Amino acid sequence: MITPEKQKVLDLFAEGRKLYKLMKFSEAKAKFIEALTFDQNDGPSKKYLERCEHYEGDPPPEDWDGVFVMKTK
Repeated sequence: MITPEKQKVLDLFAEGRKLYKLMKFSEAKAKFIEALTFDQNDGPSKKYLERCEHYEGDPPPEDWDGVFVMKTK
């Protein structure tokens, strides 16, 4: 059974992922931050928050397919 808090995290993450795929990184970042207020250890929200911050400074190309490509190890 999923707790109400965990369900909120899942819902916020899903909203953030949709915005991320639409390249709305600032809005997506806000959703991931909000999710982390309910569960500060949520790994997926932390990872996507990092990616949003990366893409805010270095946006992907217009034909971006949503895949994050690591450029360093």
